[in-house]
Amino acid sequence: MGPAILRLVGWAALIAVLVAPQVLLPFIAPLAPAGAPVLYDRASLAALFAAHAAMVAGATVAAVLVAVPLAIVVTRPSGAAYQPLARLLVNLGQTVPPVAVLAITVPLVGFGVWPTCIALFAYGLLPVFEGALAGLRLVPEDVRDSAQGMGLTPGQVLVSAELPLALPQILSGIRVSAIVAMGTATIGSTVAAPGLGEVIIAGLLSDNAAFVAQGGGIVALAAVLMADALAVLERRAARP
Repeated sequence: MGPAILRLVGWAALIAVLVAPQVLLPFIAPLAPAGAPVLYDRASLAALFAAHAAMVAGATVAAVLVAVPLAIVVTRPSGAAYQPLARLLVNLGQTVPPVAVLAITVPLVGFGVWPTCIALFAYGLLPVFEGALAGLRLVPEDVRDSAQGMGLTPGQVLVSAELPLALPQILSGIRVSAIVAMGTATIGSTVAAPGLGEVIIAGLLSDNAAFVAQGGGIVALAAVLMADALAVLERRAARP
């Protein structure tokens, strides 16, 4: 079975599970305790997945909007001295666990989506920054010299030469950040953020492995499909 067929099967499976969760019954029914419900029915899986994906997308886009410009600044001659400080700042998100970020931000912004998005944003900065930094450093110096010799300004060199050549590495960092965010977003349900973590936590609290399998399985499948889609973009961006 080729990659394209596997990709189609994966997306079809994800859509089927979200639209008609009953397809899971033969697989997860043995995991449910006797007399307990097998399928999570307190909320629509499709709605929970949409909320989960929205948090991941929002946090990842915010991380890109901060980390890529920051990498651009520290790779310019005038900003090179600030690279250690920039790396320290983006490392803070990885140093402080997301649960701790939630504990800090909930008193400031309240329960719900915002503390979760802040935690995902902080955790996702480092991969994007390092990917952009590596990509910009890999741009051959003769490419910059040639572009400047053609009369391009530094800004034009950045947009027309450096960023296109660095794009595969930037996308690689975004892929790592998005995958991490997809899994980490499940903790958002501990602070009342809607998402698939709600299903997993309900399963843990009720000792119902069927619920855990539903939530965890959808998150895992979505992460794999997202990683595959971003990897395809990466490969296309790396073409000469």
